[in-house]
Amino acid sequence: MNGSKIDRRAACRLIGVGLAGIARVRLAAQPVSALASAPAFRLRYVLSSSMYGTLPLETILPEVRRAGAEQIDIWPRVHGNQREQIEEMGLDRFAALLEKHRVRLGAVTRFDLGPFRLESELPFAQRFGAEVIVTGSGGPANLAGPELKASVKAFIEKMKPHVDAAARAGVAIGIENHANALVASPDSIRYFAELAPSSHLGIAFAPYHLPQDSILLAQLIRELGPKLAFFYAWQHGLGASKKMPKEEEMRQMPGWGPLDFKPMLDALRQIRFAGLTSIFMHPVPRGIPILPTAAEVTAAINQSRQHLEQCLER
Repeated sequence: MNGSKIDRRAACRLIGVGLAGIARVRLAAQPVSALASAPAFRLRYVLSSSMYGTLPLETILPEVRRAGAEQIDIWPRVHGNQREQIEEMGLDRFAALLEKHRVRLGAVTRFDLGPFRLESELPFAQRFGAEVIVTGSGGPANLAGPELKASVKAFIEKMKPHVDAAARAGVAIGIENHANALVASPDSIRYFAELAPSSHLGIAFAPYHLPQDSILLAQLIRELGPKLAFFYAWQHGLGASKKMPKEEEMRQMPGWGPLDFKPMLDALRQIRFAGLTSIFMHPVPRGIPILPTAAEVTAAINQSRQHLEQCLER
């Protein structure tokens, strides 16, 4: 399907990696409320549509609650095409689908628009009650020291009218710490946390793009505090820039690769993180589902969700 080379038998074998066992698979399919041992703090999961490639929204939306989420994060091309699907079907039809499947729009990811052209997306986000629009910071990249801090400050200043527009729409802007961008390094994230004045501008925190040091990652989360707008449960593993065996590609997912998520989850608990968490990875090539069928994608997400919930319990 969509260029994926993995067959059904291999996909089933993958879903059993790391957390194999019938009991665990059944547990992973339960609602989040049945898994959380500490109801005072729970992750609020959102399902990123790009995990399903360009599958139709009619296929993806029933998977949202099956994956322990109540909200969806809508992606455009090239990673998915669900934003384009909504334009084609019309907003009323999209609203009807959300209602049918008891799903809300939680986030919209618009790297294609960049940070300074988001106003065109605000009416859509506002109509459906999205909490956050995620995008990148753009360049310049690879700065350090005073030059980096000055550039982050200038970026935040330039963002002010866009943040004000987002605030009027009741939406936050989440800047992902994407590689090869201004806001990418640990220091740039620290400067951002220090300088960003508005609760409607924060970081969409992506561990994938940072050193795979769980203690450092946890410390950055604590330093961000209320400036943390969105959390990707996503590790680097073996990367997502070249084709590799599916078993290796899946190591981006929590519980599949080596990164210890417990310190990050402890930090999220400490700052009382109330934003959205997306269990995430990128396939190669972009635009295909991470596994051949929607059911297999959801099962893999549930396996990672179970891993995160076990880390929270510990």
